[in-house]
Amino acid sequence: MIILGLSGALTHDPSAALLVDGRLAAAAEEERFIREKHARNKRPYHSARFCLEYAGISPKEVDYVAFPFAPISLMRPDRWHFAKRYWYAPDRALSALLNGNRHFRRNRRNVLNLMGQLGIDVKRTPFVPVEHHLAHASSVYHLSGFKEKTAILGIDGKGEYATTFFGYGENGVIHKIKEFYDPDSLGGVYGALTQYLGFEMLDGEFKVMGMAPYGDPDKFDFSRLIMCDGKSIKVDTGMVNTIGLRRYKQDGIGYYFGKKMVEWLGPKREGDEIDDPYVHYAAGMQKLLEDISLQLIETYLGDILRDTGKICFAGGVALNVKLNQRIIALPHVKELFVQPAASDAGTAIGAASFLANEMGEKLETLEHVYLGPSYTTEECIDACKKHSQKPGWEIIGNAPETAARILAEGSPVAWFQGRMEFGPRALGNRSILGDPSRPGIAERINLQIKYRERWRPFCPSILDSAARDILQTDHPAPYMTFTFSVAESWKGRISEVVHKDGTARAQVVSRKTNPKYYALIEELERLRGIPVVLNTSLNRRGEPMVCSPEDALNMFFGSDLQYLIMEDLMIRKQV
Repeated sequence: MIILGLSGALTHDPSAALLVDGRLAAAAEEERFIREKHARNKRPYHSARFCLEYAGISPKEVDYVAFPFAPISLMRPDRWHFAKRYWYAPDRALSALLNGNRHFRRNRRNVLNLMGQLGIDVKRTPFVPVEHHLAHASSVYHLSGFKEKTAILGIDGKGEYATTFFGYGENGVIHKIKEFYDPDSLGGVYGALTQYLGFEMLDGEFKVMGMAPYGDPDKFDFSRLIMCDGKSIKVDTGMVNTIGLRRYKQDGIGYYFGKKMVEWLGPKREGDEIDDPYVHYAAGMQKLLEDISLQLIETYLGDILRDTGKICFAGGVALNVKLNQRIIALPHVKELFVQPAASDAGTAIGAASFLANEMGEKLETLEHVYLGPSYTTEECIDACKKHSQKPGWEIIGNAPETAARILAEGSPVAWFQGRMEFGPRALGNRSILGDPSRPGIAERINLQIKYRERWRPFCPSILDSAARDILQTDHPAPYMTFTFSVAESWKGRISEVVHKDGTARAQVVSRKTNPKYYALIEELERLRGIPVVLNTSLNRRGEPMVCSPEDALNMFFGSDLQYLIMEDLMIRKQV
């Protein structure tokens, strides 16, 4: 059975994923092809076309198209809760009750049009809507490989109306335990604070998380933003998750926080520095997120965790690696699996996998997320010939050894190999690499290559043979979805990838899933005695991760990078 999953229901992060007989054959985000971060208000045309072409599937062979957004009945509590809580904006409240599936109808119309553009016969191939949070849940549970009864957690801004999902998976079936509804959203509150701290929602949440360790989480009490009694949450919509006239506006832009919050905390933050008091606000918000999440996990998932110890987590908040570290530390948690593309991009996988499971398909466990396009050395040469900078190149015999030698000499390397990663993390195929034992390499990459805030941390990719010694745990960590406390004996040796609080958001690399990247780190260990490489995504600030050789060359010549290795080619700038 061939199922094409498409995402983009909430006007951002459209993507496509292709399941062929229960195997995830390809997945990619639209932003990578159109070079527009988050691809707002776009449909996943290029990503869907790539998936079909890569797998050698004709549009006529697609059996189903699955989409992560479904109609919500008026008989359910979702729309009534929305209307009650948004009483102060009666036009929105009444619309939820009288026309509450308008967004679904718009999505359905857009996807049917997209199917036609792709050459998929809408009369023969069914369009199947899947509830948004069930798609998130399926994307993580059905691909986890967990056989035991498994706790499932989903936290994001919102889906149709739901914002938070607690459930469990057993024998392949997902069961709901509890949901919360808009505007009562932990992810929404974190996003509103992200805007208040001067960052963009969908992207800046990582920055708030990175800023938090520099502040004092107890200096300001943020509990007034969202009340929690251990069983439910209620947001102060005068402060955050506001709509209509309650919104704070500046220069004609309306934000998701209210005028009341500006009156309480002071002016909205501007600029790139980590300054007082805003750094403490970030710390307070991060603590609030963690504390409330853990309370609710205990209430709704505690019994399951005490029984089997397995938990899956998806939704945008699942990319909050500090929260994930605290979940792993819970006494009854044996293993946490986080969907590596946990945000809405991953719901393309989830919609397809949910439908596949419903149809009786046996789904393969997710082994890696190298699911995007790849390019041959010959295609890389062709890109060099066509590029306006007319770069010179040389064919190298051993790319990992060459890259490791350059790193050992103190220079960063742009590393472009194999299939592009799916999800927000560079995992060794579209990466900028550095030697983490070289003082100053992180600041050099931040300021001269990535052009981003100097306080932003970098991540280590660690050989699996050394991970336990460095991270003090055997917990699986292939996708940079967790932070761990770095052993004291290693903090000074790899200081460029250790954050302010002594943690690192690590990727543990195995030879099986990425042999070329593994060989590079092995060679760096031989040269420098460090089984770790600094790894950050191959892009500049505000841009998507590169996809094609042309993208890599544009990024290379638009920064101070000196070395780019694409497959078996090395391109260096003339000195």
